[in-house]
Amino acid sequence: MKKNIISTLCAVFAAGALLYSCKQDKIGPLENNTNAPGQVSNVTVTNGPGNATLTYSLPTDKDLLYVRATYKLASGQDMEVKASYYGNNLTVVGFADTNKHEVKLYAVNRSEVASAPVTVTVKPKENPIWGVYRSLVVTPDFGGINFKAKNPTTSDLTIEILREKDGKYLPIDPLKNIYTSTAEIDQSYRGLDTVKQKIGITIRDRWLNHTDTLRVSLTPLYETIIPKTGYREVILPGDSPQQYSSTSLSKMWDGNIIDWPSVSLTSTATTQPQWTTFDIGKMATLSRITIWDYPEYLNSGRTYFYGGDLKDFEIWGTDNPPADGSYNNWVLLGKFTSKKPSGSAYGVQTAEDYAFANAGISYTFPIGSKKVRYLRIKSIKNWGGTSFMSVSEVQVWGDPR
Repeated sequence: MKKNIISTLCAVFAAGALLYSCKQDKIGPLENNTNAPGQVSNVTVTNGPGNATLTYSLPTDKDLLYVRATYKLASGQDMEVKASYYGNNLTVVGFADTNKHEVKLYAVNRSEVASAPVTVTVKPKENPIWGVYRSLVVTPDFGGINFKAKNPTTSDLTIEILREKDGKYLPIDPLKNIYTSTAEIDQSYRGLDTVKQKIGITIRDRWLNHTDTLRVSLTPLYETIIPKTGYREVILPGDSPQQYSSTSLSKMWDGNIIDWPSVSLTSTATTQPQWTTFDIGKMATLSRITIWDYPEYLNSGRTYFYGGDLKDFEIWGTDNPPADGSYNNWVLLGKFTSKKPSGSAYGVQTAEDYAFANAGISYTFPIGSKKVRYLRIKSIKNWGGTSFMSVSEVQVWGDPR
């Protein structure tokens, strides 16, 4: 009996070992064709900004798997791009210059055997970083500096901010570089002291190609945070009521930028312009207001630039609001339009769109505006095409001195 059990166990272990061995043997290419496939042919080159697209005819080999391109950047970095046999083109990328570069194309079969190379020459057009660099305008901003530039190819770019120290320009904070792919760049870097300083700016792409350093000397404008502990609701005749009893104007300064019902949601019953009023607690010359719109729940997740999020709106200010709710004694501090970084269609949101809105969108007031204590947000049109407002949080900045 004991011998039978031992024999059975041995047979099981042997079968397991054999099965394992078989599985091990299958690791690697699914086929074993040592014959090289034919070459690609009829290659044409379409040069683009910092790249080139190669279009070709595929060989007729039935076990063809993909086409591989290999080339070297001016930095010395070896590059490789692969394209499935389902298509007939690929794009080689990462070029910093407009010089000629050799690219080798290989057809590769399912056994990972490559054909003899076909060598073509590409001559990329100017890398987009240089056009952005030439259009770059840097100006002092409240608590920092503002960057404006044109990026017509909507390339993924990084604006690196440097500061002069002991004759060298070093990154202020590598974690706070500005990443963007918008056609019209308009962003600010804040948190700088209001003293004259030398700033350097360089533009780079995802392949670490970078421009020269633009050097400027400027003094950021003074501002300080207006504490939200002093904010108060002001309900005047004509102000829009809340849509629900669970929402309120005071939710705009409760420190919660995303959760329901921590939001000021005004009445959806009208499509006419509507407004709300609040007290910031002290007189100040205001520099900007940061607004966190409410991200709606959609199938794709939380979505900004949607529904009651502010699109076209005005900010008014006064030191003494009339009791009748009229606009007498109010001054227009600014007309604004919220712009989605990606420029994508309504309801479509990119990662950059989400990050931009989730960080709060700042709207800057003109320098030298009248000192005010009370603010009025007037919604002309929201992203949904009506006028109700869904605002999660606000923060006001300025000079109360």
